[in-house]
This record gives sequence, C-alpha cells and structure tokens, in this order.
Amino acid sequence: MAEESDLEKTEPASERRLEKAREEGNVARSRELTTLVMLGTALGGLWFTAQSLGSTLSAALRRGLHFERAAAFEPSHMLAQTGTMALQTLMAIAPFFAMMLVAAVVAPLMLGGWLFSGKAVSPNFGKLEPFAGVARMFSTQSLAELIKALAKSALIGGVAYLVISNNLESIMQLMALPVSAALPQTIMLVGRDCASIAAALLLVALVDVPWQLWTYYKKLRMSREDVRQEHKESEGDPHIKAQIRRQQQAMAKRRMMAEVPKADIVVTNPTHFAVALKYVDSDMRAPRVVAKGTDLVAQRIREIAEANKVAILEAPPLTRALYKHTRLGDEIPSGLYTAVAEVLAWVYQLKRWKDEGGDEPRTPKDLPIPEALEYSLKSA
Repeated sequence: MAEESDLEKTEPASERRLEKAREEGNVARSRELTTLVMLGTALGGLWFTAQSLGSTLSAALRRGLHFERAAAFEPSHMLAQTGTMALQTLMAIAPFFAMMLVAAVVAPLMLGGWLFSGKAVSPNFGKLEPFAGVARMFSTQSLAELIKALAKSALIGGVAYLVISNNLESIMQLMALPVSAALPQTIMLVGRDCASIAAALLLVALVDVPWQLWTYYKKLRMSREDVRQEHKESEGDPHIKAQIRRQQQAMAKRRMMAEVPKADIVVTNPTHFAVALKYVDSDMRAPRVVAKGTDLVAQRIREIAEANKVAILEAPPLTRALYKHTRLGDEIPSGLYTAVAEVLAWVYQLKRWKDEGGDEPRTPKDLPIPEALEYSLKSA
C-alpha cells in the first residue's frame, strides 16, 4: 500500500516540470476564450468601422458599375477598373482584418503566454497508433469535451432562439420598410443578437478557463517518487556530492599541509590542537594562519613541522584561541597581537641561538590572552 500511494500523482507540478512542459509546447489553452475574443473583436470592429466601411464599399461599387459605353468593349479598361475596385475594397477592410489578426494572436497569450517551441510542430508518429487513438476517443478527457460541446451548443442555441423569437415581430416589420430605413434597423438587430450570443460565450469562457487550468495542472502532477527523482537530478546524487566534498576536503588539506613547511611557528595544545603561523614583514600587516587542525590533523601538522625543522611551541590557551577565532588565510585577531609577537620574538631568538650560539632563549609562558577571547572560547 505504501508503494502504491507513493506512485500516485498527488504532488503539484514543480517549476522545473512546468518549464519542461512549456519547452515541449504544452501549455494551458482555452478555445472558448479565443472564440470569445475573436467574436468580441469582430463586433467591436464592425461597430466602430461600419459607417466608414459601408460608405467606402458603396463608393467603390458605384464607381465600378459606372463607366462609358465605349469602355465596355475595351478589356484593358475593364481589367484596370476591376483592379481599382479590388484595391479600394482591400484598403477598406484592411483595418478590420488587422484587428482580427491581432485578436487571433493575443487571445491564446491571455492564458498560456507567449510560446514558440519546435517540439510542438515536430512529427510524432506515436500519435498515429490506432489503438492509442481509439483509447483517446473514449477517454475521460474526450467525454468531458463532448459534454462541454453539447452544453455550449445548447446554451448558445437557446440564447439565439430566445433573442430571435423576442425580435421576430421586428424582423417581420422590416419587409414593410423602405430599404433606406430597413438597412440600419437590420444592422441594429444583427448587432444586438450577436452581442447576446457573445454574452453567452462569455459565460462559457468563464467556466472553460478554470476547467482548462485545472486539467492542465492535474496532468502535470507528480508522484512522490517523481519529486525525489527530480530533486536528485537538480541537486545531484547525494553519494556523488559527498564524494566530491571528500575530494575537495582532501585537496584543501593537501594544500594546507604544503604550507606548513613555510610557516614560522606551530603552536599546539599540545595534542588536540595545532595552528601554523607565518609572517612576512613586507607582505603582511599581521601574521596569518596557514594551517590548523585537531587530533589527527594536528598530529600531522606537528610531524611535518618537525620534519622541516619548523619551531613548535606548546601554548594551549593561545592555540585554542587561534583555532576558534580564525580561518585559514586569516590574519590573527588584534587581541592576540601581543601574545603572537612574544612567540615570534622567541622564534627569531631561537634561530639566532642555533646559528650563533650563546644563551638559549627562554620559552614563552603565561602568554596574555584577552578575557573576551578566553570567555568566548570557554563558552564555546
């Protein structure tokens, strides 16, 4: 039961899954919304351009039908006349078709946004499989689309019937009116009927848009295993990441150990901590930590220091303070300047004693550690 529930698509689609769906051309679309926008644009365009469009087309028609008798026997003249009429008609209806073109482009973008994907138009021969096609015909999605189409047809047909039946008397009266009066009345009736049908389509779109969004996101739902697999792919396999971290730590450790022979002094705890310091008067404002570690790492730092004759000093409070309050490559805290200065002075004296002889320098003891560092160290 646990495995079955784990494979159920109960999780919402992740951002990566949604982005992948867009790349494949799979976005939410509503045909009803597109139809509504196109019809609304057509009605609005006709409403605002009807007068100029009618006068322009009427003038073009009168100009095309009026010509000299002699010109009727000249094919070239008739051809030029026809071309002029066609150009005038095209110029008259061009704004209306431009609005329809803009509506056809903008309407799909209102729901799914702008999308251009070559995968959406690439051939997919899997869709030609007959059994899969029959299965799609009798799927739940097809049944829902059929019910929606029937409901839409019933709604729009019912609205059209009510509108026409309510205006039937006005329509019959048009036959008794002269053409000049009947034409505006007809246009008014047609516009009002189309507006009523558009209002019915608005109701259909208000239902279809949420349905399409719900269906779209439902198809992209993920199971818990899908979520885990995607997380593994995006973040990387934990085992591989752990191996990479181990390799990085090993490389950093090797680089750190390579700096120990260049250090001036290694201070120890004596066994649990070790910190290597280096100071170059011309390059550094203060001594820097070039290596540090605990337990086995501290032991290795001491071994490398002994092998390379780097001075080693047991100074537990100073070592712990340096370890806790610095990172590799950091300058020592200003509060430890005095203590480290005493240590470096001892190192220089030790080198001079080894080179020139004389009295052996006194090993520093009771180095001054600020109370703030001691307190934070103990509290840590």
